[in-house]
Amino acid sequence: MSQIVIIGAGECGARAAFGLREKGFAGQVTLVGAEEHLPYERPPLSKDAMLHGHEPKLVSEAACYAEAGIQVLTGLSVESIDPAGKSVRLSNGGNLTYDRLLLTTGARPRPFPGFSGASNRIRTLRTHGDAVSIRTQLQPGKHLAVIGGGFIGLELAATARKLGAQVTLIEGLARILTRGVPEPVATVVAERHQAEGVEILCGVKIQDLAETRDNASILLEDGRTIVADLIVVGIGAVPNVELARDAGLAIDNGIAVDQHLRTSATDIYAAGDCCSFPSAHYGGLRMRLEAWRNAQDQGTLAAANLMGGAETMSAVPWFWSDQYDLTLQIAGIADGAAEIVRRDMAEGAFILFHLTADGRLLAASGIGIGNAIARDIRLAEMMIAAGVHPDRLALAAPGTKLKSLLAA
Repeated sequence: MSQIVIIGAGECGARAAFGLREKGFAGQVTLVGAEEHLPYERPPLSKDAMLHGHEPKLVSEAACYAEAGIQVLTGLSVESIDPAGKSVRLSNGGNLTYDRLLLTTGARPRPFPGFSGASNRIRTLRTHGDAVSIRTQLQPGKHLAVIGGGFIGLELAATARKLGAQVTLIEGLARILTRGVPEPVATVVAERHQAEGVEILCGVKIQDLAETRDNASILLEDGRTIVADLIVVGIGAVPNVELARDAGLAIDNGIAVDQHLRTSATDIYAAGDCCSFPSAHYGGLRMRLEAWRNAQDQGTLAAANLMGGAETMSAVPWFWSDQYDLTLQIAGIADGAAEIVRRDMAEGAFILFHLTADGRLLAASGIGIGNAIARDIRLAEMMIAAGVHPDRLALAAPGTKLKSLLAA
């Protein structure tokens, strides 16, 4: 009987496992995860799960795995991969053999330089256990300091304010959301956080972190000290490539895969946060995406190709973040854009369309209350995939239906 082993029991690994069954794979499917929980969704950890103290939002219940005949091994890590012998060694001393192997090992928080992060008062947020620990400090009278002005740090700051905690957010660069978010959108987010009482310090450098039994502190290079009950470091993520690297697989800002998600080793594939791939929409530019939808898309694609298919990665990158009642969405990658066209919408919402010098739509970035921009961002995503060169005046006009530009 053919055997497929998936290392990494997160969103991507779970989607791939169920995708195999949905596509008719009848062999053995084994999903291995280091956490004790069944695969769960990570985006709620900084938002709803943190706010309401929920249990993790499972991708599927235990009964669904049993019904699909998927073996899930939780609380176990993989120590090594033997590509020649087509086997993996588990942390409990056991071994699994495979015909094809999928790596969905994800990523881990980037530690603050010189600090391990193994602390009660200086933490990172990646797992449900992290969220539970952080949640205990998010209450009125407590002070949270967040290092890093990216999506996770800002979402956590918003949640902490809703729970009544005082929040100071520190960003070493000149503004928040420098990675892939245009300045006008980032400005709206920053102003909203400040209106909610978040203190944002940009362009400041951290000299040291320290902690005592009662608090933690951040010493800035300008001599100021910020004392907090809890510090959360959110300065990006590092792909988990060690297993792949030690097995001799090619690494390039993640586990390097081709357009079919195949690694440099025969019968080993990789998907999700851990891998970098050539993008069909951006001239083969190699990219690595840490995004919920990408985990789903690549999990489904990997399932097809593990069964011998040759489907290519064609999805347009898409990101979103909730900040209070605001929703930020981005479709595509704006790098290399020569022009930006702004489309103003009702209640302060707007979308920025990023175009190449010859007028091709590269990306769209927007922000608004609730779902104000969702439909148009979705249509922009379809336009990017189709390589549309839209009329600039039509893009800017709120009355123009983007569906008509897509059809044209």
